Amino acid sequence: MPIPASWSGKLLSVLRFVAGLSFLHHGTSKFFGLPPFPYPLNPLLYAAGTIELVGGALLVIGLFTRPVAFIASGMCAVGYFLAHASKGGFFPSVNGGEAILLYAFIFLYLAAAGGGTWSVDAATAKKA
Repeated sequence: MPIPASWSGKLLSVLRFVAGLSFLHHGTSKFFGLPPFPYPLNPLLYAAGTIELVGGALLVIGLFTRPVAFIASGMCAVGYFLAHASKGGFFPSVNGGEAILLYAFIFLYLAAAGGGTWSVDAATAKKA
C-alpha cells in the first residue's frame, strides 16, 4: 500500500526533527561531553560544534529551516572532505564518512523543501 501524498509534509517534518536531533547530539558531545567527544577541540571543531548545537536545535523546532539546513549541509560537505576523504580515500564505505555524507544531502534537501507541516516556519507562514 503506497503512502498517501497528503503525508509528505508531515513526513518531511519527521525527517527534519530526527536529523536535527541527531545533529544536535553531535554538538552536545563536543561542548558538554554528552557522550564524551574523543578528540581535543580545535577551532574547526568549535565552529562545527556551534553549527551542530545551534543549527540542530533550530532544525528540531523547524525555525529558519532553509538557511540553517543550507549552512549545515555546507559544513557537512567540508567535514567530509577534511575529515574523511583526506584520510581514507574518496569512498564513504572506506573512509567512515557515510553518516556525514548523508547529513549533507538530507540538509541540502531540507534547504530546498523547507521544514514541513509541523514546524515553526509553517506556523508563522500561516499567520502571515
